Amino acid sequence: MCLQCGHKMKKNKPTIDYLLKNYLAKMSWTNHRLILSKTKSVDERLYYLFTAIVGKYSSRDLERALNTAQYERVMLSDTIASAVRTQIPQGLFKDPYIFEFLDIPVTHSEKDLEKALILNLQKFIIEIGKGFTYMGNQYCLQVGNKDYYTDLLFYHRDLKCLILFELKIQEFEPEFLGKLNFYLEALDRDVRRPFENPSIGVLLCKGKDTEVVEYAMARNTSPAVIADYETKLIPKPVLVNKLHQLVEQLSKRDQD
Repeated sequence: MCLQCGHKMKKNKPTIDYLLKNYLAKMSWTNHRLILSKTKSVDERLYYLFTAIVGKYSSRDLERALNTAQYERVMLSDTIASAVRTQIPQGLFKDPYIFEFLDIPVTHSEKDLEKALILNLQKFIIEIGKGFTYMGNQYCLQVGNKDYYTDLLFYHRDLKCLILFELKIQEFEPEFLGKLNFYLEALDRDVRRPFENPSIGVLLCKGKDTEVVEYAMARNTSPAVIADYETKLIPKPVLVNKLHQLVEQLSKRDQD
């Protein structure tokens, strides 16, 4: 089930009567026109329809989601998560994340990126999706006699868990997972409440090799996501092609 929109995207598609009664009438005609003019497949249209209604998207929010190919990015994230067999819910995370709203130079530090995301927190939350509540940056975790500081900490209301975003301005390296797992363990032992689910970590990197990610995640036990981030818009055809290539690559590997 897609946590962004609350609907099973690939099976048990709703009937027209169900759509008319529960969804179509709840959205403005402007948003309907945006979806019809900028989408092609039924699944893509359903995704944006439910996401816009559940997320209470304005026309501007919906247009941004369409222009940044949010559907393809969610599908890419789900495909990679499935390939590395993580325990990550489908439909929640994206790959890549698009931060075109940040005013930072091409060459920037992790501190620059963190500061810019905090200054644009509302837009950042719109990009990461529905259900996230901001808890702070540089959140202090005390382990032994040392203090450790995380990057961006959120709580997800639907998943009932802490979600930690760690920022890396270089391509993914396997050792990044060790630090992320350490933070997740500290959060689960010292911050998580008894009724909450295990914490999830998201590594935002400036690029990654899918095969390296697969090897690194093969024996990883913590729920984690490794995603790219971009500070400029990516043409939708590029993302569509990337998704098709990834699906074909994984299908060929499974056949071998």
